[in-house]
Amino acid sequence: MGIMRWAFYNRLKEECADAGIARGYTAKNTRIRNGLEKVHAADARCTCGNPLAVPLDSIYTQKAVRKRSRQLHKATISKCGKRKLNQSPIYAHGYQLFDRVQTPGGRKGFIFGRRSSGSFDVRMLDGTKLPAGISCKKLNLLSRRTTILTEKEDMRLPPHA
Repeated sequence: MGIMRWAFYNRLKEECADAGIARGYTAKNTRIRNGLEKVHAADARCTCGNPLAVPLDSIYTQKAVRKRSRQLHKATISKCGKRKLNQSPIYAHGYQLFDRVQTPGGRKGFIFGRRSSGSFDVRMLDGTKLPAGISCKKLNLLSRRTTILTEKEDMRLPPHA
């Protein structure tokens, strides 16, 4: 972010004259003065200059993920001169990496690991692992993968203490 921050800021100043840079200590000071809880949503309200704004009912978490593995072939070449593929098939039992699924308990998550046996590693975007080795027969597909995964968390934050 070193050089990019200033290039981004200068370009933003050309578009919007009242743009400014916020520092972490100002958000903390504003949060403490208004008696707000230390959460990312409260810090965002403090940074924008409206700490007592009514918070949303939901928080959206996003994560950018890769499309495919970059390494196409194994590093070692076999004796016959053929290179082995390093990539696994796109689909395993009808699911691909980062598909959004629902587990048997009704929890929603993303496929972070696939196995040819049919069991999957399902996680939420914050890294929370859902029960390990869930069978493909017990999963329900909610949506296909995209390069930006979005998860909605329903909650009600207190506006101030």
